[in-house]
Amino acid sequence: MSYAMTAPLQQAVFAALTADAGLAGLVGGAIFDAAPTGDVPPLYLRLGEEDVRDASDGSGAGAMHRFRISVVSDAPGFAGAKQVAAAVSDILHNADLGLSRGHLVSLRFERATARFIAATQLRQIDMQFRARVQDG
Repeated sequence: MSYAMTAPLQQAVFAALTADAGLAGLVGGAIFDAAPTGDVPPLYLRLGEEDVRDASDGSGAGAMHRFRISVVSDAPGFAGAKQVAAAVSDILHNADLGLSRGHLVSLRFERATARFIAATQLRQIDMQFRARVQDG
């Protein structure tokens, strides 16, 4: 197994999201690696948790990354957040991202959960993606 491609994968995902003009039209530059503090945008993306498992084979070290991207909105409904989630899915599903180390074998959307967080009055859509990476 190799965990060495986790940062390159995150950098490539972040670059793909920030480079997309359609997504920029929806969230501007509000794409974060951690929850924003201070003046929080009303609609933003947050790169989130990740689970990595060995996927090495006879050709070398590899890993399966399951990672979450959250769409967070303070709007009274889910429509805007769902539009952003759809754009993220379109950008990443089957994307051919270049990594600074290793290479991306596949990238797939797996599932999403939309929920209302009563304590904060926020709506959040957690999207899970699966990426298979190979070192070398």
